[in-house]
Amino acid sequence: MARLRQVDVSKTKDRIVLAARDLFWEHGYEATSLADVVEKANAKTGSLYYFFKTKEELLLAVLDWYMENLFPVLIQPIIAHISDPVERVFALLDGYRKALVATGCTYGCPIGNLTLELGDSLPRAREKLASNFEGWRTWVRKFLEEAGDRFPEKLDRAEVAMFVLTVMEGGVMQARAQQNLEPFDAGVRQLRTYFYLLSGERPKPQ
Repeated sequence: MARLRQVDVSKTKDRIVLAARDLFWEHGYEATSLADVVEKANAKTGSLYYFFKTKEELLLAVLDWYMENLFPVLIQPIIAHISDPVERVFALLDGYRKALVATGCTYGCPIGNLTLELGDSLPRAREKLASNFEGWRTWVRKFLEEAGDRFPEKLDRAEVAMFVLTVMEGGVMQARAQQNLEPFDAGVRQLRTYFYLLSGERPKPQ
């Protein structure tokens, strides 16, 4: 019985974290109440406070979820279907484009959204937000490193990975503001051109 109860408790905790994840993304951190989370998770208030003493603790758990699921949700499917490491970078960006299309250009990167909303008001959360960005950049850097001598030896791949993240976040933000895909697509086109210039390869037709 103790083991079954432990599994049930774990599922309740998961439901709470996932409900908070969705609500923070849809409405923002400040606009989401713990009562909203309890209702969406189909849980009891006591269950929420059993796991999370404060709303900030719940936010930290959500940010941990994003870090833990970066590989299985975003990276692994790309690795499984695309062998070219450079094209993996663009496949990662294309995932965000698809989200913009599916939401009529209302999609915002959840980590970017929370970063803009929270600023430095919650230092522990800011550190986890930074770690999420670092995890994303680490995979892009890894893809660039796997490209080997297709890029100059002295190229700082960590800085290029940061540039790729800037293209993604800036493109998403501008696409949402203008309610069209062109800012995102323009950024990705220029990034691809930059990669071709670095590698000396002939650009593919767009």
